[in-house]
Amino acid sequence: MCGFLGEFNFNEEDSLTSVKVFSEILDLSKHRGPDSTETKRGRNYQLGFNRLSILDLSSNGNQPKRSPSGRYDVVFNGEIYNFKALAEDYQLKDLQSSSDTEVLVHLFDSIGIEETVKKLNGMFAITVVDTKTDTVSITRDFSGIKPLFYGINGQGLVTASQFDQVFKHPWFSDHLNLRAEIMKEYFGFGYMQAPNTIYQSIFQVNPGELIEFKSDKTLNKKQLISFEKIATNQKKENNQTASQYNKLLETITKRQLISDVPIATFLSGGVDSPLVTAHSKSNKSDIEAITLKVDDKSLNESEIAEDYAKVLSVNQDIFTVKTSEILENIDSYFEKCAEPFGDYSSLPTYLLTKHAAKNYKVMLSGDGGDELFYGYPRFRQFIEHYYLFKIPFSIRKPLVRLLNRSNLSNVSAPFYYKTFSNWQMAKHMHIFPQQLDEMFPNISYSNELLELYNFDEVSTKKQLLHSLRHNEFYAHLQRVLIKVDRSSMANSLEVRVPFLDKDSIEFSWSLESDLSKHKVLKKTLKDCLSQFVPETLINKKKMGFMVPLDDWLNNQLKEDVMYHIFEIPFYGAEFLDIERIKASVREYYNKGLFSSWGVWHIYAWQKWAVKHVIN
Repeated sequence: MCGFLGEFNFNEEDSLTSVKVFSEILDLSKHRGPDSTETKRGRNYQLGFNRLSILDLSSNGNQPKRSPSGRYDVVFNGEIYNFKALAEDYQLKDLQSSSDTEVLVHLFDSIGIEETVKKLNGMFAITVVDTKTDTVSITRDFSGIKPLFYGINGQGLVTASQFDQVFKHPWFSDHLNLRAEIMKEYFGFGYMQAPNTIYQSIFQVNPGELIEFKSDKTLNKKQLISFEKIATNQKKENNQTASQYNKLLETITKRQLISDVPIATFLSGGVDSPLVTAHSKSNKSDIEAITLKVDDKSLNESEIAEDYAKVLSVNQDIFTVKTSEILENIDSYFEKCAEPFGDYSSLPTYLLTKHAAKNYKVMLSGDGGDELFYGYPRFRQFIEHYYLFKIPFSIRKPLVRLLNRSNLSNVSAPFYYKTFSNWQMAKHMHIFPQQLDEMFPNISYSNELLELYNFDEVSTKKQLLHSLRHNEFYAHLQRVLIKVDRSSMANSLEVRVPFLDKDSIEFSWSLESDLSKHKVLKKTLKDCLSQFVPETLINKKKMGFMVPLDDWLNNQLKEDVMYHIFEIPFYGAEFLDIERIKASVREYYNKGLFSSWGVWHIYAWQKWAVKHVIN
């Protein structure tokens, strides 16, 4: 796992940035790869790489890496889990190292960039300079695990692992024009949804996308790998499903445990990480697990995780994080937060990964299980009330009011939201849509976001469930992955995600859930885990990865919140109704309807801006 920077000049008469400036920008991602730093300068391009050594710890694994033919120069962040199989399939010869990067550059020579990317199974962000055709290709893994930002203007192209490496680059730093609709999306959802960012001319590569930039300033985008929105040829869950998936997950975990450095797992009190830990134990008998313990008993689930560890016979490291410790790290956290990000659970994640990095360089996590196998309670709620959205809104409103008064229903969403798409979008937001519209008057959402939350093609419950999974995968899961990647890489720690292996995703996508009948969330994974631990342990209540946010905001953090929201200039004020924002925060402190998450989104925006933008 690493961090890289690439620069490609469209105008030969214009010089590249100086080595000094390029190195300073590359250093912004030094925490992503502290083991070695190297750069390469060509006629009209520069590449820089900060390496976190995981496979082949020798200098042979360093980057930038040139292909054997000399045609391609490459920087690559991530892990290719099937690199050994690909080397055998294509009978690659004369490999100079045992790293996955070595296989990657040989494949580029053998079958080209596009065909290589289609064959990859892993998590990756790649920038390739083709010196023969004078083009740059950038691509990102199909789940969006690894970040890849790029900025493009008349002067050239900048690609990077971090947002700040692009917006602080001299080609862009003097032309930072905010995009109001993406600001609005950040305030509502707490993150920037690919392919957009809050700045014009700066973007994210979509998961599974390949973009080719030519020296004549033209670009070509291809969606190489994506998972369909409306399911076809699905098979129903049956008694054999859990056994089939367990067998697959065993293989997946085995290849994700390949490492030349110490490796462990995260273990919580839920279902997903215990299942990953169980398979890790089967493949690596001395595997250890790290569990987070918080000092708020109502939010602490470490005791359940301890029970899992005992049953699985796994050595467990319980890391107790105190509120005082989290708050002491607020400023250092935001200093390393290269982009605006509003998920407050990233703070304990930051400290947990900091602790893990003391003894390990690689961790396996259970992220992705909820999205792929229907783990959130909202899935049940959507299925149970979907029929109401087939009724015209003018009739539905009084009907829902009547149903609720008669205790035949207890959901108000069909009363407030005209479409099902509006309801699902609101479920992912932490500022009510109406409040958000008031904060951003006359500003809509981006077309990309509206399409992501478009359920117009859905006509049956079967289609609805799969479309919801598609939406969760390309929306909410992306926020989770940002949290894990940014928090862990801030501490030079690689986190691998077995559930998001390509084979795992394809397996889950092939299943037609029977959730509308059995109503058991994440049934396949629970059945899988029951082959390792007692069912009574599986069915214990999970707390979620929670911290006492209300307590923070009303006590230890209140002074800092008030200062950043009420005392200093608001970044992007030209697009905002500042008084409405301040009134919302006051409303929260007066015990009104505004949410603690909403306050945090606003606070995190200002903290990020002060650390990185406002001089």
